[in-house]
Amino acid sequence: MEGMLHARILRSPHAHAKVVSINTAGVPRDVVTLTRDDVADLEPLYGPMVKDQPVVAGDRVLHVGDAVAAVAARTPREAEEALELIEVEYEELPGVFDPVEATSDSAPLLHEGLEIPAEYRPDGRNVCHRFRLKSGLGKDGFAGADVVIEESFEIAGAAHNPMEPHATLAYWEEGRLHLITGTQTPFNTRRDMAALFRIPEETIRVVVAPMGGSFGAKTFMRLEPITAALARKARRPVRAVLTRGEEFITVNRHPAQFRIRLGANRDGTFVAKSVDAWWDTGAYADCGPSVCTKGGYAAIGPYRIPNVTVDSRCVYTNLPPAGAFRGYAATQGVWASERMTDLMADRLGIDPLELRLKNLLRDGDRFATGEVMHDVRFADCLRNAAEAVEWGAESRNKGLAVMLKGMQTPSRTGVALEIDAGGHVVLRSATTDMGQRPEIAQRNLAAHALGLSPDLITVGPNDTDLVPFDTRTTSSRSTFMMSNAIRAAAHDLRRKIAERFEVAPEDLVMSDEGVGVTGSPDLSRPFADLAGVRGEGTFVTPGGLDPDTGQGIASSHWHQAAASAEVSVDAETGVTTITRLHTAVYAGNVVDQAGAELQNEGSTIFGIGSALYEGIVFEGGQVTNGNLSDYEIPSMLDVPDFTYELLEGGEHSHGLGEMAVPVVPAAIGNAVAAAGFPVRNLPMSAESVLGAPHHPASPPGRRKRRPTSPQVGR
Repeated sequence: MEGMLHARILRSPHAHAKVVSINTAGVPRDVVTLTRDDVADLEPLYGPMVKDQPVVAGDRVLHVGDAVAAVAARTPREAEEALELIEVEYEELPGVFDPVEATSDSAPLLHEGLEIPAEYRPDGRNVCHRFRLKSGLGKDGFAGADVVIEESFEIAGAAHNPMEPHATLAYWEEGRLHLITGTQTPFNTRRDMAALFRIPEETIRVVVAPMGGSFGAKTFMRLEPITAALARKARRPVRAVLTRGEEFITVNRHPAQFRIRLGANRDGTFVAKSVDAWWDTGAYADCGPSVCTKGGYAAIGPYRIPNVTVDSRCVYTNLPPAGAFRGYAATQGVWASERMTDLMADRLGIDPLELRLKNLLRDGDRFATGEVMHDVRFADCLRNAAEAVEWGAESRNKGLAVMLKGMQTPSRTGVALEIDAGGHVVLRSATTDMGQRPEIAQRNLAAHALGLSPDLITVGPNDTDLVPFDTRTTSSRSTFMMSNAIRAAAHDLRRKIAERFEVAPEDLVMSDEGVGVTGSPDLSRPFADLAGVRGEGTFVTPGGLDPDTGQGIASSHWHQAAASAEVSVDAETGVTTITRLHTAVYAGNVVDQAGAELQNEGSTIFGIGSALYEGIVFEGGQVTNGNLSDYEIPSMLDVPDFTYELLEGGEHSHGLGEMAVPVVPAAIGNAVAAAGFPVRNLPMSAESVLGAPHHPASPPGRRKRRPTSPQVGR
């Protein structure tokens, strides 16, 4: 924009330290600076679930990369040079970098005196939320099991690495704050920014530009507070764009640790399961309370288990914040759950496919949360995956995995369908474009609901001044929620058009040529004559879980998927090669075939990255591989040929943006274990594979060997 300044952020080099003083006297006068003194009139803290993060550091910094100050200058280079002129005096403090250690009495306390919302359960040192679930007899149920095994698992943090980094443009005009930003949650951003700046929501306008990827990184506020505060002080537009290195210290996937016990009878019937989990949410909670909840019940798996206990903790550490990540908490939980299922199959000497099919949830069963399962396709997905790798013919070096993943619940979505002067139907929704082709899916849905060609449907700009409220574009919820809201809006539009014609809605005849009335050809009118007629629709799903018992409705619809893999492992180098890989996901009714295929392919490749390559490495709180040379994501040469199936059926259309992600690492991990390398942790680097206790692969015709010990060892 004309007169725009470029922002850069001064970041802490320490994982935990007091900020003794900040001196900006050496910064040129034409450069705008922002320190803690400049935001003293704002709310001191913000956050999507727990208000615990300052715009810039106050008395302390809590992670390497924490924002201490910011500048805005005429060029990015001038802004970068200005950062070097700010003098900050720190007093280093002890840090803690492991979520289990962070809960001990000897760990430094990172936050004090926070106002925790009533729905969360801070419990213990540095624990900002603790989700518990109990069904049946809970841990007492293990007394009824013939075999009990116990194992621990660890999953590293991972970087989102969207092609486009975080970017925000802010300006103030006539008392209003305008934000043009890459966000998955425009209405959350508007609400949280209004609270932070202590102004009415209506004085903030959020415009979401199409993003070059997100994968959860842009779910909640990142750059918006600093950019808006700089623009307020500068009285000019300010633009902030993160560097690739800054992405690694802004938000990542939650590292997690699990300790799981599983009890079964000798015939393979599951009897009891307990899940203890620690989620490293970093210096600020972000959406960690939700992650620890959803990851906690994802680790139960899609199984009938009468006695279940979950104790899942969201823990502060002195690492960069962790937030939403494609496969939202399910990747971690499914890894632990599905590796555990194979360990039980090994212990019992039962084929892993047979064991899963015996225990999978079916229609009408109750999940551990107490909710009745409907439209259940777990067995269909699993059988499809098994057939793709010829499971029954030869099972050596092959692995399976199946999962359930919850959708954002409760949830609300609004949509409007408005006829414009050109005779088009403009669809207005807050679904954000992250490269997943939402405009195509929504046009197809609206065209089907109205009986028109998609060519007559256009999608309006994503602007909170123009679009109805939507909870957010996350958790692969948009297609499911929008399809129902669009049907309601189409019904409302037909009703309002019928009022213009003074006829019943069922008497309308709509086509690409316009609107007519059955039996009255003289009443036909082109759509342009109906400009301004607007139909609105809202779709709401109730639900939620009791955080103390885990009972309630976790998901209005369950995402369901399975994967199968065949691998070869070099015993000398530990290098794993995928020879076959297949995913089977339940799609419901596919709206955009090409888009659905692309989403599933992207999810599969994402899963390969988490399985074999991707893990952020920290040393003293510092990211040591925070660039695209040292942090490995799959290249074209790393991705094998793979296959997949989109299973259709049911009454609804379902999101596919992340359903294959959680099952791919687990299937590959089970295949690596079948090859004789019983891995426990992600990613399965060559070093970690070689570090796993090596067992010769089973002879042909036998999938597993029965160990002599009554437990698979910790």
